[in-house]
Amino acid sequence: MRLYNTLARKKQEFTPINDNKVNMYVCGITAYDLCHIGHARSSVVFDVLYRYLRHKGYDVTFIRNFTDVDDKIIKRANEVGEESSAIAEKFIGEFYVDMDRLAVMRADVEPKCTEHISEMIALTERLIEKDHAYATPSGDVYFKVRSFDGYGKLSGRNIDELESGARINPGEEKQDPLDFALWKGAKPGEPSWESPWGKGRPGWHLECSAMSEKYAPLPLDIHGGGQDLSFPHHENEIAQSEAATGKPFANFWVHNGFVQINSEKMSKSLGNFFTIRDILAQFLPETLRYFLLTMHYRSPLDFSFDALEEAEKGIKRVYSALAQVDVELGKSKWKKSPFPEELVTELDEIEKHWAEAMEDDINTAGALGHVFSAIRLAGRIAEDKNLRKSEGGRDLFIRIKEDIKVWGTVLGIFEREPAEFLTELRDNRAARAGIEPAKVQELLDARKEARANKDFEKSDAIRDELVAMNVEVKDTPQGATWDVL
Repeated sequence: MRLYNTLARKKQEFTPINDNKVNMYVCGITAYDLCHIGHARSSVVFDVLYRYLRHKGYDVTFIRNFTDVDDKIIKRANEVGEESSAIAEKFIGEFYVDMDRLAVMRADVEPKCTEHISEMIALTERLIEKDHAYATPSGDVYFKVRSFDGYGKLSGRNIDELESGARINPGEEKQDPLDFALWKGAKPGEPSWESPWGKGRPGWHLECSAMSEKYAPLPLDIHGGGQDLSFPHHENEIAQSEAATGKPFANFWVHNGFVQINSEKMSKSLGNFFTIRDILAQFLPETLRYFLLTMHYRSPLDFSFDALEEAEKGIKRVYSALAQVDVELGKSKWKKSPFPEELVTELDEIEKHWAEAMEDDINTAGALGHVFSAIRLAGRIAEDKNLRKSEGGRDLFIRIKEDIKVWGTVLGIFEREPAEFLTELRDNRAARAGIEPAKVQELLDARKEARANKDFEKSDAIRDELVAMNVEVKDTPQGATWDVL
């Protein structure tokens, strides 16, 4: 398995530090608002990495933190007249609601910043003792960036470039414009804790260093997060952790790309901002998750509702194929007739290529392509009356169904009963199109009655009415079914 390591700027073979054990830390949300689709992408990306590592048989400890004290949380609390702790708890709860709907698994350890103040104070004291940090008269503590020789190695920035744009703001007591806060002295109306430097609260960068070291031995096997975290957040984490411990902080740094709207990064300031709930008000959660996997995780992902509709068509194709496989497997008579060996070899190759895609830097887009190769193979067998009735056809149907079950478990999709999912998808599409399923069923019942009475003129008129409503009617041996055109 090869992963792109931001630190090395290339793909490298992933080997755990300690035998079969993998320790992975991913930066979680700052809990002050509902999650947007950028959060959804990062969460799904690292959920798939977590699932795939476990699929490979690794013993994984996945740590994902919550930032529950921060300037943004305090600002939101002041705006609505609530305690910042209440704001943080509220939006941590909302995070779980959204992620549960997207089938994002809980992390093994989910630490909160405010529950680890003592660890952060201890780390700050170590940095002061080693002359990598200093306290100011007002109670702030800063990290000395120039005291750490490796600063900039993750982001590729050098001290001279950073210095040209750095400044000391009024009221700051930094010794150098590049220095960053480890601890912030208390301000009126803000949450604070006792420390050797007076009451205050931790700086944002400090929490991940303190909490990762508590829950996993350093170096971590994998540290991850969104591309926007590589600088300054992850760069500062490296500096403070490695300055304190004298050893590498993480072997692999994995970053997912941005979600873009019309080729621009999604942001509130540009007004091109969608929460997860904005999307799930119109589309099924599995459709959104599928869409997030259609592009390699490091690439920018252009979001649009048209792209979501294309994703919906893709996931419908897979579930429709699985439904057809279930129909074929429901037949009881199978013939011991010759079966082309090249079809078995073809499925062998598809299975091999799916694994190769996932081994190549978690290429979910490529892996989905091989899912479609498998369902196309199933379709070819189903269309051939001799092949679909043979024991060889049955065996390949079973293998394809099992393959997609395993692949779906890794990707977090294709895990529903096909008939159940397809009905829910149809009703979801109907709601977007303003079609009432109860009205459709009423017309289908009337059409059935007309056909039973051999009133084909009325039957055809009802069908035309349904077509005008954007409804497609399909007559099957089990009766008429419908879908949205």
